[in-house]
Amino acid sequence: MGRLTVLALRAVLVALLAGALFVQAVMVPLLAADLRDFGPRVPVVVIVLLGLVTAEVVLVCVWRLVTMARRGTVFSHGAFRYVHVVIGAMTAAALLVFALGVVLAPGEAVAPGVVLLIGGVGLAVLGVALIVLVLRMLLAQAVDRDAEASRMQAELAEVI
Repeated sequence: MGRLTVLALRAVLVALLAGALFVQAVMVPLLAADLRDFGPRVPVVVIVLLGLVTAEVVLVCVWRLVTMARRGTVFSHGAFRYVHVVIGAMTAAALLVFALGVVLAPGEAVAPGVVLLIGGVGLAVLGVALIVLVLRMLLAQAVDRDAEASRMQAELAEVI
């Protein structure tokens, strides 16, 4: 992975993490204040906070994976820990989005089309989790091939 690419990706990750922390510290309390007269205020605020936490977890794991890629150690069993956490966080985020739709569905406060859009976003987030799962399978194949290549090199070195 090129140095410029890693630097650009890390800059984006820092900006996203700073934005998530800002939203968590400033915007969520403002949202809670704005929803004072809204029925399911507490569940909405809790879902938003937990959603931000899942995003922050994914950002930290991607940072660690980028570090491993820069060092050339991403094709190792250590990378699976971070990939599993990303899959879990994305699945949790999808469930939180679906929960938000369920919380907002009853009553007249939110239009049915908005609830349908929220369901679509939840499906998209779940799709991203499934894509990461497929990428995890590709990583497993690459790790196996790397181990096999190392074993064959060792055998060849013994022969020579």
